[in-house]
Amino acid sequence: MPGAAAVALLVASATACSNEAIDEWSRGGMPESITKQAEITQTLWNGGWIAALATGVVVWGLILWACVFHRKKKGSSEALPPQVRYNLPIEILYTVVPVIMVAVFFFFTARDETEITKVSNTAPVKVYVEGYQWSWRFTTEYEGQKVVTAGIPVDLSKQDKDNPQGPQLVLPVNSRVHFDLHSPDVIHSFWVPEFLFKQDVFPGPKHNEFEITTLDRTGVFIGRCAELCGVDHSKMLFSVKLVPQAEFDQFIKSQAGSAQ
Repeated sequence: MPGAAAVALLVASATACSNEAIDEWSRGGMPESITKQAEITQTLWNGGWIAALATGVVVWGLILWACVFHRKKKGSSEALPPQVRYNLPIEILYTVVPVIMVAVFFFFTARDETEITKVSNTAPVKVYVEGYQWSWRFTTEYEGQKVVTAGIPVDLSKQDKDNPQGPQLVLPVNSRVHFDLHSPDVIHSFWVPEFLFKQDVFPGPKHNEFEITTLDRTGVFIGRCAELCGVDHSKMLFSVKLVPQAEFDQFIKSQAGSAQ
């Protein structure tokens, strides 16, 4: 019986690992999405890989076909085979097909980028993000109340993924969130890998803005600056915590008017 239990545990573990690996492969190595906009990016990413692999299969097939069926045969003359450099139909084909491929990629990229960066200004949760050397300040506004969360450079020697350091931005699941990004010093970049999207944080009057719709997936997700901004760039870490709506309401109520 102990042996059978061990085998069953091994099979279950292998199946779980297999399912996890398949899930990761299905995402092309990308993190699991936590926003609707990230799902759009994931679909575009998968489509790009499928198109690239299909093109590769055709090219590899043509190369192998040429190697197998157009090899020089014994006893054949030393004359060059028929040349195609002046074959107008083939040269047009070589030009038109790549142009069509690039145009298709451009269309889907432009379409999805427009959707991802669309701003409605009607999101119930608004977050003013200030990236500075070398941390972050988040001002969350919800139903007329504000919560300010500021941080200091993270001590990387004490960083723990299960208990991340740095300022933490709390957001509700299944909600639209508006982000307004600004920097008082140099260019930073606001990046949460699970967003599958990042935006530069500019100094001066220009503000980058975008909106997300969070999915029904709670948890803590690490964010960072993705723009080399100075000596302590690597210490510009923060986290985003997605919580149920009731917990978010309680958080805003308890922290409104105070600085964390």
